[in-house]
Amino acid sequence: MPKEENVIEISDNDLHAHLKARMEQRGITRAEIARTLNDGWEAKDAKSGTIGKVFVFPYNRTWQGDLFQEKEVTVYYKVINEDIVLLTVKARYGKHFRKEVEGDEVRI
Repeated sequence: MPKEENVIEISDNDLHAHLKARMEQRGITRAEIARTLNDGWEAKDAKSGTIGKVFVFPYNRTWQGDLFQEKEVTVYYKVINEDIVLLTVKARYGKHFRKEVEGDEVRI
């Protein structure tokens, strides 16, 4: 996972079989993982020794037969020898998900 100018990029080599299965099962793309890692905020439910990032995407599409306005993606990972090792990803579909607030600005 090369980092150029502090931008994390995700390649197919970064996606192990378990992660690919979870991505397909939960409707998450590689681009959404990268955006979550780069622009997301801390996932408060990450276990000790694991880092989590959350990002809420506008969605306005159908997922498994229901229309949803937003998709919340959470990525869990570890840093080993300065490399990011992706562990798993989660997605929730809905609306009005809480977004990280910095000062008076809502991060979307």
